Amino acid sequence: MKQYGEEFKKKIIRLYLEEGQRLRGLADEYGVSKSRYIKMD
Repeated sequence: MKQYGEEFKKKIIRLYLEEGQRLRGLADEYGVSKSRYIKMD
């Protein structure tokens, strides 16, 4: 399973929370499944 660095996680969270981007769009753009975003801890 691919590991994601802290900076990547922070970037995705910022794009989602602060800029209102949708998870589906982020998943498509960054090649990560939506379910993987939920498990990024």
